[in-house]
Amino acid sequence: MYKAFLIKYAEIGVKGNNKRVFEDALVNEVKRALKKITGEFKVIRHEGRIYAQCLSEYDYDEVVTALKRVFGIAWICPVVQIEDNGFDDLANQVINYLDKAYKNKNLTFKVNARRTRKNYPMNSMEINMELGGRILDAFPEMKVDVHKPEVLLQVEIRGDVINIYSIEVPGPGGMPIGTAGKAMLLLSGGIDSPVAGYMVAKRGVQIEATYFHAPPYTSERAKQKVIDLAKIVSKYSGPITLNVVNFTDIQMAIYEKCPHDELTIIMRRYMMKIAEDLGKMSGCQGLVTGESIGQVASQTMASLYCTNEVCTMPVFRPVIGFDKQEIIDISEKIGSYETSIQPFEDCCTIFVAKHPVTKPNLNVIKQHETNLDGVIEELYKTAIETTEKIVIE
Repeated sequence: MYKAFLIKYAEIGVKGNNKRVFEDALVNEVKRALKKITGEFKVIRHEGRIYAQCLSEYDYDEVVTALKRVFGIAWICPVVQIEDNGFDDLANQVINYLDKAYKNKNLTFKVNARRTRKNYPMNSMEINMELGGRILDAFPEMKVDVHKPEVLLQVEIRGDVINIYSIEVPGPGGMPIGTAGKAMLLLSGGIDSPVAGYMVAKRGVQIEATYFHAPPYTSERAKQKVIDLAKIVSKYSGPITLNVVNFTDIQMAIYEKCPHDELTIIMRRYMMKIAEDLGKMSGCQGLVTGESIGQVASQTMASLYCTNEVCTMPVFRPVIGFDKQEIIDISEKIGSYETSIQPFEDCCTIFVAKHPVTKPNLNVIKQHETNLDGVIEELYKTAIETTEKIVIE
């Protein structure tokens, strides 16, 4: 029955003179999403509306699932589009639509007609009243409820086409990918960082990712787990370049030459440095982490202050004020939770101290880092040069 899907947006509508740029980005993201599924589609912008037109057979659920992952979409509306052949034809089409869309007619309804073509021979109120009467004649069991109807029938008379629809599937909201720059996500195998990547992508940020691998202390299964998480995030964010950094030698040097209660902080500082350097090479404008205040020792305010100090880029922490259950809820929603809890350790958990410092002093940390002089420079250079790049589609 549905040969098109009306794509509604929300926040884009207040972008003023820049709205066209955001609409173009949304059109491109809808095209990207639909390109991956069975069927042929044409995505167009027409008279202030975005439509995904179905040019062949398609799977309804597959289309809706794909569109529900496109940031920038507020509502997905399967529509019946008809030509204007007079009001009687419109009324017949509406009755036919309701008959097919709702097998159970014991429903309340309201008609909401809108006209962008003001020369239509009836105004919106007249259309509402006349269509409502025709519907009641066709389906006596249906009843009008103008306050909280079970079916809100939308009739849009727009130029040479009339849209008829009553189903609005919630989209993910946010802004289209690529409209807010690019950032480097520090992606571990945990629950938090994939959620952070999802959340910043929802604001239109293009994502690249860096994972710190420490063979033989972390296994290939741990690496594959992170690749799988990147694939899940990429369903929403689009393609991701995953940088896999061999961090073993740097970790071992820190372990041998620095106080053990400061291991996590110093390792974290070098991770941030490396991620920033890789980000600068690929045009990133910020770093993204999954840190939440107080969740672990390396995420106290004092610890975050120490790790931030090495960065010149801004560091974005989308889940900074969330508790663990709130983060888990989002991870379950986006489908990353079951992968995140697989029991394959990352390099941070393996080298964590028994009693890590929770209130590190920056001057003391920097003083202890001088123990690495003459060693760390070459290890750092090697880590950058040997970084493996994996493109996640």
